[in-house]
Amino acid sequence: MSEQPVAQKDAAITLHNIVKEFGAGDQTIRVLHGIDAEIRSGELTYLVGESGSGKTTMISIVAGILYPTEGSVNVFGQDIYSLSDNDLVKFRLDTIGFIFQQYNLIPTLTAAENAAVPLVAAGMKRAEAVARGRDMLDKLNIADQADKLPRQLSGGQQQRVAISRALVHEPRLVVCDEPTAALDARSGRRVMDLLREVALAEERTVIIVTHDNRVFDLADRILVMEDGRITHDGTEMPDY
Repeated sequence: MSEQPVAQKDAAITLHNIVKEFGAGDQTIRVLHGIDAEIRSGELTYLVGESGSGKTTMISIVAGILYPTEGSVNVFGQDIYSLSDNDLVKFRLDTIGFIFQQYNLIPTLTAAENAAVPLVAAGMKRAEAVARGRDMLDKLNIADQADKLPRQLSGGQQQRVAISRALVHEPRLVVCDEPTAALDARSGRRVMDLLREVALAEERTVIIVTHDNRVFDLADRILVMEDGRITHDGTEMPDY
């Protein structure tokens, strides 16, 4: 498979010399080994690699959830780890939507209420937040499920609620951890098409951790990780 040149766009995210270690002393384990990378605006970027290669650690650092041991992360012009803890929380609320592999829906809230959580956390009045949550569910074609609890929804419907929650506050960066891992081929393809249509239509930056080769063709760019390092950066998966 031939390598195609990557179209140059503005860098939305810049990672410089990112090191992440867990533990201390003789028990220290280095998971990320000095990563340098740029992720561009308006692109769907996949982060792929074997289990244990450091993918989830890397996106957690990009999303402001996990502090790096060394290095800096610049997101839309902001060095996020130079912020105070409170300012970093506000930055995440305003700027980042995270779609978790296990959905992480609150079981006692309806679909519309779950979708509204980021808006409520940001201080919006509950009624207005839930109304916007309903609007986002409607965009994802599950408005008829808005008043149901998570346990009353199918896996695919729960996934759409999770996507609604990630997009409802109109974040500039959307980060997804294995969004198709628990889905069959058809459902997985539908979710990825949905992420591309809804997220990238607004020129957002979208990063998806996946090992699902059924959807590799949808990526604008693919970063491959091995043993805590980026070993490939291109528009297609490399031949091994």
